[in-house]
Amino acid sequence: MASVNGTPEYTLIRSDRKTLSIEVKADGTLIARAPRRLARAEIDAFIAQKADWIETSREKMRRRAESPSPYRRPLSEEEIRALAQKAAEYLPGRIEYWSSITGLHPTGVRITGAQKRFGSCSPKNSLCFSYRLMLYPPEAIDYVVLHELAHIRHHNHSGAFYALIERYMPDYKEREALLRQ
Repeated sequence: MASVNGTPEYTLIRSDRKTLSIEVKADGTLIARAPRRLARAEIDAFIAQKADWIETSREKMRRRAESPSPYRRPLSEEEIRALAQKAAEYLPGRIEYWSSITGLHPTGVRITGAQKRFGSCSPKNSLCFSYRLMLYPPEAIDYVVLHELAHIRHHNHSGAFYALIERYMPDYKEREALLRQ
């Protein structure tokens, strides 16, 4: 998929944002999100610069579609209830454990059915975790818990954010890799 000028084709969404981002969807289409006044030439240049990353991402999507992960399969209502129950019983203990070690305490915790993210941290430091996380090994679950707690101190994915995670979990990269299987 390339346009006339060699830049990969994309759908442009403009909004009141400050940064430019790109996303490769599961079907391989490319979405660019840009500030309202950013020149189209700058957007095209950014996308052209990211062409290798875009193609790598599209290849990952193709491979994922060819051999779907057992973790991403559709779940029955019974499985959903069981996973939500397991999450409600298991996660508070892990949050308490990592909170006692790090000194980072959430203002609240919720279990959700999010399908595209395992956890999130609100601006008010309330954490959400998907019950789908319960499909993964305990090492991966602990990584997500620590990751979201770290967002209480750093609401970004900066070097300082990952340094904080590494301080408490030196093998976090291996644990994070479990989530990509």
